[in-house]
Amino acid sequence: MKAVRIHEFGGPEVLKYEDVPEPQPGTGEIRIRIIAAGVNPMDWKIRKGLVGEMPLPMTMGLDVAGVVDVGQGGAIFQPGEEVFAKVSMGQGGYAEYTVVNSMQVAKKPRSIGFIESAAIPTAGLAAWQSLFDIAGLKKGQSVLIHGAAGGVGSFAVQFAKWKGAYVIGTASGKNEQFLKSIGADEFIDYKNQRFEDVAGNLDVVLDTIGGDTFERSWRVLKPGGFLVSTVASIPEGGPEKYGVRAKTLMTRSDGEELAQIANVIDEQQVKPVVTTVLPLSEAQKAHEMSESRHTRGKIVLRVAEDPQ
Repeated sequence: MKAVRIHEFGGPEVLKYEDVPEPQPGTGEIRIRIIAAGVNPMDWKIRKGLVGEMPLPMTMGLDVAGVVDVGQGGAIFQPGEEVFAKVSMGQGGYAEYTVVNSMQVAKKPRSIGFIESAAIPTAGLAAWQSLFDIAGLKKGQSVLIHGAAGGVGSFAVQFAKWKGAYVIGTASGKNEQFLKSIGADEFIDYKNQRFEDVAGNLDVVLDTIGGDTFERSWRVLKPGGFLVSTVASIPEGGPEKYGVRAKTLMTRSDGEELAQIANVIDEQQVKPVVTTVLPLSEAQKAHEMSESRHTRGKIVLRVAEDPQ
């Protein structure tokens, strides 16, 4: 089969589109014939060796949508079922087939295609777990989402609005109408406004940016509020200093939560935002775009033609 692998860590040029053996499922696993693969910032961080040393060569990619090809004993999905999943590092999403534990898999949303479904797993789970599992966001509360036009941010805006929260999003000015169209109640242009000058006494802040943005976010929370970051480590004593709670997200694969997200999408409450679709062979270009950090929504690689 065709796959995109790395044999060394480095820039986009280390991504190699090549032939590799088809993976074989073990007990409780299924093999998915991949139709589309999502691209995430974590992908290029892995490629650059920023998340630690791992066995090489490695097939890249974490997010897949496709059709169950083969299931072994204990698998809970049957051949022909349309599914999506967040696979583990090294299992490989940038490929024609992947093998994954059934517990990481869910039936894909009925109302959307494989391309949009492949955009969901990592970013959707990150937003869901940040807002609900960690911060416990509830109806009537307020949330500030940094990087609201990005992959995680665009899901977070929609999930928070679906929950009934008051949603403030930060992004560049060109994204104002986009963010309001997906549910943001208030928009802050980070290039021309300091968010702490216009927002405060908030229940939750979701930080997808880090650095100075993360450091300034403590002050806009109400006592007992929650700061969740997808990128920054929580400094010792930081939460206590400001009288708030804080945690760094470590996104986990969870088929049950993916199924919940699929239900919300099928209720027409949330829609994945895909702005770029490239063939699998152009994974290098996809990484270059993702690494620029200025993409809106998600980038997806088309692996095969939609069987429908």
